[in-house]
Amino acid sequence: MSASLSSTPSGFLGSLLAALQGAAVVGYAVCQAALVMYASHRWGLLWMRRPLRPETPPAPEAWPRVTVQLPLYNERLVVERAIDAAAALDYPRERLQIQVLDDSTDDTSSHAAAAVRRHRARGLDIVHLRRERREGYKAGALAAGLARASGSLVAVFDADFVPPPEFLRRLVPHFADAGVGMVQARWTHLNRDRSALTSAEAVLLDAHFLLEHTARMRRGLFLNFNGTAGIWRRDCIEDAGGWSSDTLTEDLDLSYRAQLAGWRFVFDDRVAVPAELPGEMEAFKSQQRRWTKGSIQTARKLLPEVWRRPLPAGVKREAFFHLTSNVAYPLLLVLSLLLLPVMLARSLVPAWAVWTLHAGVLLFGIVPVALFLAAGQRAAGASWRALPRHVAGALVLGVGLSVNNARAVLEGLGSGLGDWERTPKTGDGVRERPLRAYPAAHRAAGRGELVLALYFASLLAWAAAAGQWRAVPFLLLLVSGFTWVGAASRQDSRRSPGTPLSPLHRPGAGTFAPPRG
Repeated sequence: MSASLSSTPSGFLGSLLAALQGAAVVGYAVCQAALVMYASHRWGLLWMRRPLRPETPPAPEAWPRVTVQLPLYNERLVVERAIDAAAALDYPRERLQIQVLDDSTDDTSSHAAAAVRRHRARGLDIVHLRRERREGYKAGALAAGLARASGSLVAVFDADFVPPPEFLRRLVPHFADAGVGMVQARWTHLNRDRSALTSAEAVLLDAHFLLEHTARMRRGLFLNFNGTAGIWRRDCIEDAGGWSSDTLTEDLDLSYRAQLAGWRFVFDDRVAVPAELPGEMEAFKSQQRRWTKGSIQTARKLLPEVWRRPLPAGVKREAFFHLTSNVAYPLLLVLSLLLLPVMLARSLVPAWAVWTLHAGVLLFGIVPVALFLAAGQRAAGASWRALPRHVAGALVLGVGLSVNNARAVLEGLGSGLGDWERTPKTGDGVRERPLRAYPAAHRAAGRGELVLALYFASLLAWAAAAGQWRAVPFLLLLVSGFTWVGAASRQDSRRSPGTPLSPLHRPGAGTFAPPRG
């Protein structure tokens, strides 16, 4: 195989092949440079990562009225837990209103109605609101609830979040500053140790909250409401134009509009709200598609306005990286597919240049991301001993997601809104064996990733046989990522609704476990 691949046709075909190989090398270098630019952004966040915890003002003499909104759509396995957690919030009863915003089409509504009646009988101001049509998805539900809300502050919790009783008492005092429009709490994870997948998801989220949010607030940069576990000032929502459903990330969209309107956001990592991580690969991929596509839609909508405003250059630069960071996925996919022609172009490119290209991917693309994830785990309290396993799992998962998220980026660049894909909840973290009640996978799930895994495995074997060791580390990462994501997705597509997920505390059960460093 090595001899046939390295043979060089003569004449016109040889010239054409040389031109194509040269174009591939140039394309590879361009993609690599763009990836290095995005990866280098992590260095800046690491430099600014030192905690900057806002001082919590003293409790107000008169607590403001707060409306708690619980948006629901087919959440029968977690709806009662969500309502019970909201009802248990330690806040003056006469200053608290709870809205259950229920757009469900299944028996979630009956469970919600029963829980609402139970708490209303105890004297709680709680209402169960239903809409005839699910217009605007979650943004539409929040807007409809806001029109009937009595609070000057509005807290939002997704169905899988379990706020601690002290949540409101600890965050509401931040609003003593009249310029604060939103306060965000940190997410923690009910089922972090369920599997290799949930562990890797937790690593990615920890870095987002403990490094990105902290760094952005420290430097006065735009940060975002994460869709849940936060409190809004009602005046801020209305001043920014209200909830909008013209992107799939209504939280990110409103966050940027509010900060463009002059409001400041606070992130308080001392208040943690546990939530359920997606326990299936296809559920996680659907969540990632929505987040990725929505961020690109928000970038298309608001980045031009950000650049037009008289904002500091650092704010504009960070907004660009923040809103377009998912462009790294199609860049990574293209870079991977160009690897073979680059490896075959040895006669056109000096050996040192080829070494530079391969080494650049690892040193300037992978290393900054790995250090960023490691710093996030240290901030979350992980031991040094556990870092290689945690970081390796998150890196492999990120590579394996490149097909799924690259497609979402391309869709986000289009004009259509797309469907608002909900992330199925199972009650994981409470039930010992959570149920998969809402299907997340389609029949073709994982096939694209497995085809790529087979292709890169073949390329890996050839590279080893041909002595092209410089490409081996990157190829190992590609094979591991696509195999894990593809195999787990295929398993999800074969599992029928109602089948229990992996048993508790069996990392990697039923999935391809990523390397442990």
